[in-house]
Amino acid sequence: MVIFVFVPRAFPTALEYPFGMTTYGPGINPSLPLANITDFFRKLKTIERASDIARDPNDVPPPITRKEPARVKLDLVTKDIISEIAPGVFVDYWTFNGTVPGPMVRVREGDTIDLTITNDLTSVAPHNIDFHAVTGPGGGAVVTNIAPGETKKASFKTLNPGLYIYHCAHANVANHMAHGMYGLILVEPKEGLPKVDKEFYVVQGEFYPSGSLGTKGLQIMDAKKLIDGQPEYIVFNGRVKGTVGNMKAEVGDTARIYVGNGGVNLISSFHVIGEIFDTVYPEGAIGKDSAIFKNVQTTIVPAGGAAIVDMKFDVPGNYILVDHALARLDRGAWGIIEVTGNDNKEIYDGVFPTPADTAKMGH
Repeated sequence: MVIFVFVPRAFPTALEYPFGMTTYGPGINPSLPLANITDFFRKLKTIERASDIARDPNDVPPPITRKEPARVKLDLVTKDIISEIAPGVFVDYWTFNGTVPGPMVRVREGDTIDLTITNDLTSVAPHNIDFHAVTGPGGGAVVTNIAPGETKKASFKTLNPGLYIYHCAHANVANHMAHGMYGLILVEPKEGLPKVDKEFYVVQGEFYPSGSLGTKGLQIMDAKKLIDGQPEYIVFNGRVKGTVGNMKAEVGDTARIYVGNGGVNLISSFHVIGEIFDTVYPEGAIGKDSAIFKNVQTTIVPAGGAAIVDMKFDVPGNYILVDHALARLDRGAWGIIEVTGNDNKEIYDGVFPTPADTAKMGH
C-alpha cells in the first residue's frame, strides 16, 4: 500500500486573522484588535438601534442676530448606533448625538464655546473631538479624550469666521471618521451672512464595510479597504437617500447649502444638476477679504473641508445633488431638492417627465 503525504511548501507563522496591521501613522493602526472585536459583540445587545441615522438636512440653527460675543453651551454625546446604510445593510455607526453627521453648530466670531462631551457607556471605543474652528493643540482633541462612560468639559474661543469640519480625532483618526464621526461648525462673521430663503446641511462621507456593495446584514468596517481608499458606500448625511424627500423649496427661493466632506480619502466635486451656484464661498472661507466665486458649476470640497453654495431657483422641478465623480452615484452620493411653483417658459420650456419617467433617466 502506498501512502501519499502532502507537505505544503510553506507554513503560516500566525493565524490569518486581522489582529493588527502594519501602518505608519501616529498612534494605533485602524484595524480593531481582538479585544475591541470581543467588546463589540459583548456590547452588541446594548448598542442602540435607530430606524434612520441621517441628520435632517433642514436641521440648521437660525442665523445669529446679536451684535456682541457670547458664551455658547454645547453638549455632545458620542455613542454607537446600529442602523441601515442601505436597505437591509446595517453598520455600526459611531456618532455625535446619534446621527450622521452630528449636529450643525452655529456661533459668532468671538464667541466662547463651553463644551461638555460625554462618551456613552455602551460605546465600543474611546473618543474625542477636533474642531477645525479652534486654535490650539489638536483643535481640542488633546483635552477631550473620553473613555466609555466618561465626561469632560473644555472651553474654546472662536477667532476666525468660516465653515469648518469637526470630527473625532482619537487614534486612529480615519477609523473613527469612517464610522461617521464628523459634522460642521459655522462661525459667522461679525457682520453676518447675506440673508437667504432656505438653508440646508449636507455632509458627504465614506463607509468601508466588510461586505461588498449591497451585501445584506450587519457589516463590520474593513480596515484594509480604508487604508486602500476603496469605500463601498459614498453618501450624503450618513446613508443612501439621506437627502432624498426632505429638501424642498419654491420657485424664487434662494437656497444656501452648507456642504462638508467627512472624507476620509476622497475629494468631493459638489454639483447640483440643473443649477448654477450664484455664489460660492470656497473651502468655507467667509469674512472680510475672503474669496467669493460667482456663477460656478461645480465646486471642490476637500476631505476634512467645507464650502458654502447659494443658488436661486427660477423654475420648478427636481434638482439632483451629486458628487460629479459620477460613478459615485451608484454608491449612494446623491440627493434631491424638490422645487415647486409656476413654470417660466422664457427660461425653460419643455414637457416635465412623470416620476416613472424620471426613474429611468440619468439626470
